[in-house]
Amino acid sequence: MISEVHLAFAHPSERSDATTISILLDRISLRDHIVDVEIGAFQAERGVTQRISFNIVVEVLPLTGPIDDDVDRILSYDKVIEAITFELADERLNLLETLAENVADRILLEPQAMRTFVRIEKLDRGAGALGVEIVRARGDVTVEQIEPEDALRPQLVFLSDEAISSPHFKAWVDQLQANDQPLILCVGFAETDRPQTGHAMTQRRVDLLAIEQNAWVVASRDERCVVVETRTELEWAMRNNQICVWAPSKLVLGAVDGPCARLNDPLELAAWFASTFDAQEMIVIGADLPANIQVRSRTVGPDQAVL
Repeated sequence: MISEVHLAFAHPSERSDATTISILLDRISLRDHIVDVEIGAFQAERGVTQRISFNIVVEVLPLTGPIDDDVDRILSYDKVIEAITFELADERLNLLETLAENVADRILLEPQAMRTFVRIEKLDRGAGALGVEIVRARGDVTVEQIEPEDALRPQLVFLSDEAISSPHFKAWVDQLQANDQPLILCVGFAETDRPQTGHAMTQRRVDLLAIEQNAWVVASRDERCVVVETRTELEWAMRNNQICVWAPSKLVLGAVDGPCARLNDPLELAAWFASTFDAQEMIVIGADLPANIQVRSRTVGPDQAVL
């Protein structure tokens, strides 16, 4: 009895451990994540916020092969927090039970997630914490696909070397940031000679590194611009209004269906990236559009406003 009572009030990670299923699963957890939110069915809970605490465990399929310290291979903690943030922003709810169901469903959209324990507690409704805990597995719920309007579609801007060094650079960033859309900057080669290896695979690496060097130059021009290389970082940045400068090596070299673009044409590479992330538009500053570009795009002269 003591053990059962302990487990009833233990953290979801202990409940997960106590109810291990036949498949060996790994776990990630979120503890004591507290947010202020308007929720509740009583009149006294309307028009005011109260503290809500989330404790969540997600059981995930173990990775096959080496992790290689690669954030894109794992289920990021940010995905759990994003599930909470999205559901809280979607609509005002009366019941913690509804919120817990919605959060669990959204977590189970992630391919690695097999089962999740979601505990939510109100901290301001009495002397103690009042809450609900649910357990949901991938087979227990019918998970609908995320609607297209839920997906973030970034605005992608390609900067020529002339545009990077332009005195208008910060003004362009100001205009684009004010547009209130996720923003990713892409760059080409610096106007310096790149080493030529005479070998296709090694030249591919050299060319990608040359683009990344220029990405760091952009970051030095404006502290709002952060060099990002993984899909996980990019998705987090887009949801948190961070301006990204794409460092392409990680995504290009790890892509199963990689770019057909020649890497000695960074603008074509940027167009591949724009299509991969379903960019709403690609703006090209200081360069001509390729003839075969497949994404919605437009050019801007080195002395023109972008919007």
